Amino acid sequence: MANIFKDLRESYMNAFEGWKQQLWFIAELMIISAALSYLIKYGGAYLPLSGTSSQALFIVLLPTVVIAIALYLRYLFHKKQG
Repeated sequence: MANIFKDLRESYMNAFEGWKQQLWFIAELMIISAALSYLIKYGGAYLPLSGTSSQALFIVLLPTVVIAIALYLRYLFHKKQG
């Protein structure tokens, strides 16, 4: 009977670790996204841009590309470990 409770406790702790890792990953993405948004909003005024549509497209797509690269690198890092 004691082994059942021990196994149950261990499986609960393993599940909690998984949730903790997922929440930390989501928090990292939110922090990176907020930082990029802040830089675009307040740092963009200091850039001498002429306002062409190609520059606007680049600025809009930049956060998505940066986060996609970060996710891909994280995937490769975890793939090598696993």
